[in-house]
Amino acid sequence: MTSVAIVTGASSGIGAATARRLAAEGFHVLAAARRADRLDALVRQIEASGGAATAVTCDVTSDGSVAELAAAAGRLPHPVTLLVNNAGGARGMDPVATGAVADWRWMYEVNVLGTLRVTQAVLPLLDASGAGTVVVISSTAGLIVYEGGGGYTAAKHGQTALAETLRLELCGRPVRVVEIDPGMVRTEEFSLRRYGGDPEKAEQVYRGVPDPLVADDIADCVAWCATRPQHVNVDRLVVRPLAQAAQHKVHRVG
Repeated sequence: MTSVAIVTGASSGIGAATARRLAAEGFHVLAAARRADRLDALVRQIEASGGAATAVTCDVTSDGSVAELAAAAGRLPHPVTLLVNNAGGARGMDPVATGAVADWRWMYEVNVLGTLRVTQAVLPLLDASGAGTVVVISSTAGLIVYEGGGGYTAAKHGQTALAETLRLELCGRPVRVVEIDPGMVRTEEFSLRRYGGDPEKAEQVYRGVPDPLVADDIADCVAWCATRPQHVNVDRLVVRPLAQAAQHKVHRVG
């Protein structure tokens, strides 16, 4: 039976790759993000490949927008069994002493409160399906801190705490909670946004790193976790490229 997978932050990067992969797995994908033009292009691409998808413009920092997303999901003629909380991001690499409060606020609002809003809104649908799964795309930054990453690591630690607490609170109900923590993933926008649109600084992050992860690698992890038998809960999946042994240990060549 077809079921619905909601993917936030689906307009690019990991979100778009995850939407494509889940559609290939047979889900009807409800792709959510702020940029309607990109969502429409994604839906056309999925449909051209034989999959099913619906675009919903959504800002995860808006209560009203998230309520509309849940309402749109409820109108689809299939049960909602999967929510992928992917919307997030980083801004700035300033030390704590000089970090911009506005950047910290934005990161907490999108990564933590965005996940909270969407999960609260969609949870009744997942519960009603009898076999629901919440996937939280956090980061290895949610497990360890590093210099210049105070705001982002604080937000990702908060997101990790949310996922762990939710799993405890849902024990005994038919909803799994999966946390996926990627390390170094090269996407078209993440580092560019973090460095205020400076392409040179963004490129420096990956320079010399042989084969960093790409968005499709994380989409593969999401699909694997989501398609395990319902009694199997992958609590946490940490995934890094071979070149990255730890947050501070990265092999570079050249």
